[in-house]
Amino acid sequence: MAMDHGGVRAGANCGEPELSDSLKTFGAVLKALRDEARLTQEQFAPRVQYSAAYIAKIEQGKRFPPRDLLDRSEEVLGATAARVLAAAAGSLTRKVGLASWFLQWAAIEEDTTSLYAYECRVIPGLLQPEPYIQALFERHLPPLTQEQSERQVAARLARQQLLVDRPNTSFSFIIEQALLERRLGGELVTRSLLDHLIRVGQYRNVELQVMPLVQEDHAGFEGEMYLAETADHRWAGYVEGHGTSMLISDPKAPSYMLQRYGKMRSQALSHQATTSLLEQMRGG
Repeated sequence: MAMDHGGVRAGANCGEPELSDSLKTFGAVLKALRDEARLTQEQFAPRVQYSAAYIAKIEQGKRFPPRDLLDRSEEVLGATAARVLAAAAGSLTRKVGLASWFLQWAAIEEDTTSLYAYECRVIPGLLQPEPYIQALFERHLPPLTQEQSERQVAARLARQQLLVDRPNTSFSFIIEQALLERRLGGELVTRSLLDHLIRVGQYRNVELQVMPLVQEDHAGFEGEMYLAETADHRWAGYVEGHGTSMLISDPKAPSYMLQRYGKMRSQALSHQATTSLLEQMRGG
């Protein structure tokens, strides 16, 4: 199954009914509570600090509801409605819609204290803004239906809540500058990507580093890698490509991967220099 890292399966079967049904149920509950409060989407959306279009997608079951929505809805809909909404949200999980062979790594992500990622193919799934995700799935072969694409987008956006929901987890990302220079999807998609990376780079638990186009001493020549430190301070590694994946739990292999990743952190631009580069590219 084709992947654009993030564990979202681009095929037509795995996880889609569950994702669609659970999100549609939550969306129907939100719509019913909003209607009960006699608020239109246009009236409700600014009160919970989201756009009407985004609320519409949540009610249609096309977007995973962010945690902030539940908290803000209580002030608008009342405590009883908020409890009903929270109960509906309890049936949701970030893991639905993910490929079965990715679920083990997804479970590790949910309980990690540190997560490191190096990518040389596409922007890591946890960092992809919605236009970039859509651009990837639009180029998927074989082509996806509109419904399949929307389900994959929703699943990937849901996983990205990890960055917010786990403020005590340290996230480190090293990405190749070539991925930014490529302008996948065109100028508008690239601008949204740059804006998103700058915004996410402001999170206290996120470190972004760009590997320069020219770097004669590059320790990442073996390709992309993902590393996670579990709650009991054990390290696991993960690699994937062309529909295959490998979870690496043998202590020796993650240790070697950590050595390479540490070397790359010293070779890449610093977080501050990366931010400056992103701002410069956005301005350009």
